[in-house]
Order: sequence, then C-alpha cells, then structure tokens
Amino acid sequence: MQITQSKQLFSRAQQRIPGGVNSPVRAFKSVNMTPLFITRAQGSKLYDADGNEFIDFVGSWGPMILGHAHTEVIRKLEETLLKGTSFGAPTEGEILLAEMVCEAVPSVEMLRLVNSGSEAAMAVLRVARGYTGRDKIIKFEGCYHGSVDPLLVQAGSGAMTLGIPDSPGVPASFVEHTLQAKFNDLDSVIKLVEENSSKIAAVIIEPVAGNMGMIPPEHGFLQGLRDLCDREGILLIFDEVMSGFRVDYGGAQALFGVLPDMSIFGKIIGGGLPVGAYGGRQDIMLQVAPAGPVYQAGTLSGNPLAVAAGLSTLEILRKENPYPELGQKTSWLSGEFQSAAESAGVPLQTQAMGGMFGFFFSETPVRNYQDALNSDVERFTRFFRSMLNQGIYLAPSAFESLFVSTAHSEKDLERTARAFRKALQEK
Repeated sequence: MQITQSKQLFSRAQQRIPGGVNSPVRAFKSVNMTPLFITRAQGSKLYDADGNEFIDFVGSWGPMILGHAHTEVIRKLEETLLKGTSFGAPTEGEILLAEMVCEAVPSVEMLRLVNSGSEAAMAVLRVARGYTGRDKIIKFEGCYHGSVDPLLVQAGSGAMTLGIPDSPGVPASFVEHTLQAKFNDLDSVIKLVEENSSKIAAVIIEPVAGNMGMIPPEHGFLQGLRDLCDREGILLIFDEVMSGFRVDYGGAQALFGVLPDMSIFGKIIGGGLPVGAYGGRQDIMLQVAPAGPVYQAGTLSGNPLAVAAGLSTLEILRKENPYPELGQKTSWLSGEFQSAAESAGVPLQTQAMGGMFGFFFSETPVRNYQDALNSDVERFTRFFRSMLNQGIYLAPSAFESLFVSTAHSEKDLERTARAFRKALQEK
C-alpha cells in the first residue's frame, strides 16, 4: 500500500495544525503510522489521497449508519443548501427533529439542539446542577463525554490512546467536584454516594461504553443506578452520543428498559454533520433559558444542514428498521473473529450490539477501564497495520468501538473475516 500523498499532506498539516490533525486519535500515533488523508467515501468504502480503497468500520466514528453519501441524505442536503446554510433564527426543521427524537426515546420529553456531543455534555451538567442545587458529579473511569473540563478525568478514548488520562490546562478547581466510579461496579457508586450525601447532582454514564473499546453494561447495573438515583434525588444522565439510534432506534435505554432523567445525543441525529442535543423530563428542561434561569446558547445550534441530514437519516431508520440486520452483521463478524482467534491460539474478547461492535486482545473478559488497559495493545498495533494493508479501515486505537452500516455487504463482511484470519497469523 502506497501512502505517498498522505505522508506529504501530513507533513504540510503539521506546520499549521497541532500534531497535524484536528482531533488527536486521527494522528495514528498509537499505531506508529502516518494517518491516511481521505478524499472521498461512498457506501461502505473510503478512498485516500493515494487512491487506496478501504472497507470502513469507523463510519466517521459512528454517525454513518446508512453508509457514506447515502442518496436520500445527499438529496435532502442539496435541497436545503439552496435555501441557505444558516439563519440564526428558528426553523421548522428544528421542531421536526426534536419531535422525532422525543417520539423515539421515551425518557426525552423536551430537547435542545447544540453543535456537538461535547457541548451537549457541558450543558447537561449545568442544567443538572441548576435543577438540583448540588455541585458534585459522578462519572465512570474510561467513559468519555467530550473535551469538557469537569469530565476530562480518566476519560478513555483519545486520552487512553495518547497515555494522557488528564489534560494540563484543566484547573484543579474544575474537577474537584468530579467523582470517579468504576464501570459495571455498582458498589463503587454506592460508596461515593454515601461519602457525599446530598451533594451529588448527577451520575453521567455511557450506557454502552464505547470509548474504552466497546463494553456493555452487565445485567442489573443500569437498573441499580436508576434505583440509587431515585432514592438519593440524583439525576441519572445517559450519554447516548454513540449508542443513540445505533444499538436500537430508541437507544440503549430502550434496549435495556432503563430510563434516565436526561440524555445527550450526537452523531447519527446529524446524519454525519456536526450536531449535538440534550434532553429529558419536561420539568428539568424547562429550567433552560429562555424558559428558565439556566443559560445556554449557540449561534449555529439547529443548523439547517445538520437538521436536514439528521431528519433524513432518522426517517430512513424509522421506516426501514435496519437494527435486526445490523445486529446480525456485527454478531456474525464477532463470531468469525472469535473462531479465527481460537484457531490461531490468540486470546480475544468480542462484543456486539446492534450496529456497534468491538474486541480486545485479552485472556479475560473486559468489563471496565482497568480491564481494557490490561489488554494487549502491542498485538493490536501489529494487527491494525495488517488489516489496513489488506484494505480494512479500523479505528487506529485499541480503545475505540467499531461500526457497521446498512451499506456493508455480505461480500464486505466475508472479506473482513478473511483479512482478520490472515492478520492473526502474521508476526
């Protein structure tokens, strides 16, 4: 595989962009490679600056559930573009998107659109604190909720990949109210609540962890959080930026039957364009300005193009209900990966749910942040390079989830399974 053009572009990028990229994990630093510069995408395929073709399992980190450049989404964008790109004023599209999300996700009675998942996480904490009159927040080790100062503590994903669990530039005072619990460990949450009685505003969690690799909640864990929060007057917040409309049309909360007080969304609800949203119970959301005293604003919130792409995507998902098919695809791939690993004598743990899946090179099940850290990252690096050379584009980190789309064909999946077997055999 030749990457001459990507190398030249990366060299140029590093002169004007920190690290040559606009989001850290894109740098391919953890796999010791030059990042590929993408020129176009169609369906399940990506094409880089050197003309190499790849089967894409990153999907722009989740939103491309219909594949790249879906005909109906592109048509809707073209129609909207001709009417203008931004007004800084209300549009009917914003109402329609809010209605669609509220209808799909039972816990969300009202919704505020923003520009990114990070912005949604920042806002939802402010609302939770304003509503409860409390300051402390419980988050989980390895769960990532965007580059928000109070939550940038043991934040998984890019921070894990770079070996920087905490970021310089975040004042100690910003995180003094952030408490750390262990994913899939209800006792660790109970302990923090007991030690901080009547001081905790919210518990925020990825109901399906996707930023320390994919780790699903164990049976009873989410319900245990719900019961605990109810007893203690704490708001339960689900970060469904990744899992929302991905593992199920109603998100992880619909799949597991546990309703949070508030939720945040992104990725799929923008159809691949920048978007975020937070929502929840009406009495809580009515605290948000201009209805209430908790201030939050954004010039490009509810951008017409992002709303149009999101509406088109959600309409297709609601109409076609691809989730059983997506679940079959990820389940089949995971089974093939597991079979290949067993044949090669390589320890492997796999997980799959709806259109989301992941794996760890580990001898023991991975149920939390520490388990993920103990997986074989060096083997992943060798494996990643082999898969890339075979035309399979995976996340350049051992701590990221992977995604399938409706555009991934049986041929794509079979080719990926063959590449997986070959990659395990290479030293």
